Amino acid sequence: MTMLSVNINKIATIRNARGGNTPNVVQVAMDCERFGADGITVHPRPDERHITLQDVYDLKKAVKTEFNIEGFPDTRFLKIIEEIRPAQATLVPDPPTVLTSNAGWDTQKNLDLLTDLVQQFRSQGVRSSIFCDTNLTNIEFAAKTGVDRIELYTGPYAENFLQNPAKAIQEYIQAAELAHALGIGINAGHDLSLENLNFFKSSIPFLAEVSIGHALISDALYLGLENTIQRYKLLLV
Repeated sequence: MTMLSVNINKIATIRNARGGNTPNVVQVAMDCERFGADGITVHPRPDERHITLQDVYDLKKAVKTEFNIEGFPDTRFLKIIEEIRPAQATLVPDPPTVLTSNAGWDTQKNLDLLTDLVQQFRSQGVRSSIFCDTNLTNIEFAAKTGVDRIELYTGPYAENFLQNPAKAIQEYIQAAELAHALGIGINAGHDLSLENLNFFKSSIPFLAEVSIGHALISDALYLGLENTIQRYKLLLV
């Protein structure tokens, strides 16, 4: 069964719109776990437009499942990983000013940097993951870093799914097969939803984990958080 990690950035976005502590990010994370989530994901950006630095430290005390912290490897992010020691650190290549993570690493160009980071995380007891597109060269060079997993950027899959599901998934199948052959675990995330998740899961071999935030939290506005998490979980069986 593929694990579901719930990205709670959007909960923090709602809270920050009014100040105060409603909704309570830590309580929502605990509720997500209680409702069946296998992990909690956050992306603490430097501008704190959603998850704040304090949130990360508060969540460390509360999260009982896998805690995944994703971000650009600047000094601030690396300090967070060193001090929090989450189950997984996911490296994304986007600078702090972008709206959302929307591209994978050029792993060939950044081979030395990524290799050093992977080794650093391993020495801290943290599983490493590199955000990647389906370019096979990027998969090959990700493997050279010694990384534990890659997270396939599924934005293009979601964008093209309704027009031609078979075509939309093809490059992801090839990327997953290569990653597995090279000994890398496979995560996935970005714009996965109730509409496209099951086809992705049933098509991609060796899929260990999906990280879903925007669509899941949006669905919860209509369906309720517990019902929504259970629906996503059923698609991953």
